[in-house]
Amino acid sequence: MKRYVYALALSVAVGSVACAADLPGPAPTAAHGPPPVYNWTGLYIGGNLGAGWNNIGLTDTNGNAFPSTLGISFLGGGQIGVNYEFGGGVVIGAEAVFDWVPSSNNTLTAMNGTSTANVTINSRWLALITGRVGYAWDRVLVYGKGGGAFAGNTPSLTVANAGATSAVPLSGPSSNWGWTLGGGVEWAFYDNWSARAEFDYIQLSSQTFTTQATASFPVTSDSITFDSHSTVNVLFTAGLNYKFGQR
Repeated sequence: MKRYVYALALSVAVGSVACAADLPGPAPTAAHGPPPVYNWTGLYIGGNLGAGWNNIGLTDTNGNAFPSTLGISFLGGGQIGVNYEFGGGVVIGAEAVFDWVPSSNNTLTAMNGTSTANVTINSRWLALITGRVGYAWDRVLVYGKGGGAFAGNTPSLTVANAGATSAVPLSGPSSNWGWTLGGGVEWAFYDNWSARAEFDYIQLSSQTFTTQATASFPVTSDSITFDSHSTVNVLFTAGLNYKFGQR
């Protein structure tokens, strides 16, 4: 009897092993590859804040010269642009920037030595229209830019004479234009959001402003002309962009 029991147990064991061998093995674990490389192609919009330095020199028709002054103040605005990334990391694009900017002052002493003229050219805004070219290492983009620069200004003249200050009408253009060169670095830190730091050099054209001679500002002619020259602006800004479309 024991012999039959042993034979039955052995048969059950052999059948169990055979069934187990026929069962499918565990499913293979999915391989986790590297994340996809970031693509800079697309339309973007953003804002910026920073500081601006300007250097304006003035001379007048009576031979007086304003000392060139270097002013610094804050600025801010927004930008919109588009990028296209080629294979290998080369990125080209175009961008428009609009910023509100501060004013700058220049002062000279009139020929008779008793009157002081303060000429103020208030730079109300600055716009840049540029092309961009750069190289991307995944989410880091280094770029250069260049193009046209446009500025809006409101000229004014005040005269201090014998302790009294008066405003004198000053006529001239309310806008200016020139060129710009710059560059920066941008980092796509989260999804389609990116942060950037940028430096821009701007050269604006010379301008002429004219005023009539008055009792508070005596000059040797019926009118006096102020010629601006070497109008240079340097901007450093930090910005935040959002790119539409694929990452």
